[in-house]
Amino acid sequence: MPAMEHPIYLDYNGTTPLDPEVVQAMQPFWGEEFGNPSSSHAYGRRPRAAVAQARQRVADLLGCRPDEIVFTSGGTEANNHAIKGLLMADHRGGHVITSAIEHPAVLEVCLFLIRFGLELTVLPVDAAGRVDPATVTAAIRPDTRLISIMHANNEVGTLQPIAAIGAIARSHGIPFHTDAAQSVGKVAVHVDDLGVDLLSVAGHKLYAPKGIGALYVRTGVTLENFCHGAGQEGGRRAGTENVALIAALGKACEIAARGRDQHRRHMQEMRERLHQGLAGGLEGVALNGHPDRRLPNTLSLSFAGVDANRLLEALKNTIAASAGAACHADSVAISHVLAAMQVPEDRARGTVRFSVGRTTTREEIDRVLPILTEAVTRLRC
Repeated sequence: MPAMEHPIYLDYNGTTPLDPEVVQAMQPFWGEEFGNPSSSHAYGRRPRAAVAQARQRVADLLGCRPDEIVFTSGGTEANNHAIKGLLMADHRGGHVITSAIEHPAVLEVCLFLIRFGLELTVLPVDAAGRVDPATVTAAIRPDTRLISIMHANNEVGTLQPIAAIGAIARSHGIPFHTDAAQSVGKVAVHVDDLGVDLLSVAGHKLYAPKGIGALYVRTGVTLENFCHGAGQEGGRRAGTENVALIAALGKACEIAARGRDQHRRHMQEMRERLHQGLAGGLEGVALNGHPDRRLPNTLSLSFAGVDANRLLEALKNTIAASAGAACHADSVAISHVLAAMQVPEDRARGTVRFSVGRTTTREEIDRVLPILTEAVTRLRC
């Protein structure tokens, strides 16, 4: 089959393209509206208003107050600020609870803080990738200072019982953080419904640019400042604001809010069309993650008898997706998420994550199905 000019993109969990309305929202701040939003003169007025509008739009999407939103350089910084900021606020050690399937932007932060006296409990997950709230309760100690459990897993899409965990955290007076980088814009994310005190947002998972994100900080939660200097972001993150990217994130959140139900239905339809087409045309296709409680766009499949990296190499000119294992010189490193779910190694080696988006079409899915079916069949021979 001849190569397509552009591979069909099925890696929206990796990053999203920019929404055209988002691009338009940025344009004035690359040119004539170049002023510093902290300036009191005329050149600062529109940039300052754009930052305020964006903050309101992010707050509206999350169901919080605008002064509870801190703009960051992305989800990784938001996670770092939440965890380090909380634990460094009073310069004492303590205990943190997290899960075995967190993004490295949470796990690596916690491992780093162990060097400074932090004690860490990493909770297991079940075969579907979910944390049992009872294990959270059992792990709580008198010195537990933070619980951090992601809202939705980036690899298999499993949604965690965040509201139940939030209620546990609140009953014990423990701050609760969730990494919502993958869930914002795909499912409802309302901070009061979830019962969280800190929540991380990544713009490039939301059809905004890379390099912009946000951290929700519930009123009354004290964090050490992420960056010291002048008084931007309520004093929490010094430095002149990147107005263009902030405006972009605000517009992306406004689009997500107005079209969330429609986008969710569309992505779920595309995901199921892909899943049913592959399962109907191939033997030995297994789903990873929860069958129902998962992101509407995410499909992690294991293909028996196939190495996922070889499959993606064969598809590199036709389909863009990602593997559940990484090849090294003499070994294969299985994803820590699949390992935590106790997916057998041979199955994990054959795992591919497909993630559809708002702009994925039926025609694209229908073009993908015979290409994938043929490639898997050929590699099994």
